[in-house]
Amino acid sequence: MEKEKKSLDLERLRIRRPDQDASLVLTPRRSRVKIGAVLLSALLLVLAVLYAVGVLSWATEVEVATVVKIYPAQAFTLLNASGYVVAQRKAAVSSKSTGRLAYLGVEEGSRIKKDEVIATLENQDLIAARDQFASNVKVAEAALLEAKAEMADAEVNYRRYRDLVAVDLVSRQDFDAAEARYKKAQAAVTSALANINAARAALAKAQTEVEYTLIRGPFDGLVLTKNAEVGEVVAPFGAATNARAAVVTMADMDSLMVEADVAESNIGQVRQGQPCEIQLDAIPGERFQGEVHMIVPTADRSKATVLTKVKFHDLDPRILPEMSSKVAFLSRALTTDEEEPRLAVTTKALMEQQGKTRVFLVQENRVQAVSVVTGDRLGDLTEIKSGLKEGDRVVISPPADLKEGDKVKIKEV
Repeated sequence: MEKEKKSLDLERLRIRRPDQDASLVLTPRRSRVKIGAVLLSALLLVLAVLYAVGVLSWATEVEVATVVKIYPAQAFTLLNASGYVVAQRKAAVSSKSTGRLAYLGVEEGSRIKKDEVIATLENQDLIAARDQFASNVKVAEAALLEAKAEMADAEVNYRRYRDLVAVDLVSRQDFDAAEARYKKAQAAVTSALANINAARAALAKAQTEVEYTLIRGPFDGLVLTKNAEVGEVVAPFGAATNARAAVVTMADMDSLMVEADVAESNIGQVRQGQPCEIQLDAIPGERFQGEVHMIVPTADRSKATVLTKVKFHDLDPRILPEMSSKVAFLSRALTTDEEEPRLAVTTKALMEQQGKTRVFLVQENRVQAVSVVTGDRLGDLTEIKSGLKEGDRVVISPPADLKEGDKVKIKEV
């Protein structure tokens, strides 16, 4: 046992030469080289995949533009101005007499016709007086009939006595009495006619006083505001204490125009009858055609502007007074097909390739060559009839070496 132990200890103390047991010495080194090669191959494969998917590829910096819908009028606009829709025919409707409001038949938004009764004041006493004067007219007319009958009888008697006195069959005194009666009957008829005229004048006055208590629409229009309620006192000019001067405020909706302030420096580009395009903030999706109706011949010194009135060619029921608006003054009138919006993109994005017009469409940081069909030139833009949709982003002035599938980086502007 002790011999075996000593032999083992001596074996451990023995110094081995390099040529002894070479396979045991070189095997770990070879393994490390082999593992390194495998790892390097895997790394190269991963890098190749990352490059293929674009993670490690170089990105070309480009500028992009968005495909938008525009109105062709933008290409013919000389200048723009802002303003408000204003009714050129507007009235605060009131009564000519003072009284308590007994009836009000309209409210905000009511459409009324000219001479339509929209409110009345208490007028029972005036109506009674009018009826009395109407009866007086009938009495006067009856008196006229009586006077005419008397005159007819007196005329017959006068003519008879005139013939008889000529042959001395009646006395001169009887003839004079018959003549006097005839003239008196004529005067009675004249007086009856005058009484009728006086009675009719009194009736007309009473009717006018009743009419003053009826508040009528002065023209066809729309009620904008209601200023009084039933039971309140209405007085002309608001003369009475706590009295309402106007019952309603109304406007003629056919007289709506845009009143825009044009800078003095630009007024030379505006002329009467000039075509315009009107955009209302309340109806953003539509444009309305119009023309310059009037350039007010005075300037506002505080704003250095000149008031310009623009009328609508076709009024829309949605257009209301005091709506804010923008007016584009055009160099020429638009044709029918130019009144609708069109899809357009900047002309710098278009390029000619293989006889086709194309653009580079940006999708997920890569570009795709897309063929498009173009239309009219609209200033710096070109109409796109097919190939793109609103909101698409395309490359502006694409570099010569840019090709489909390239990765791009959008340049910050």
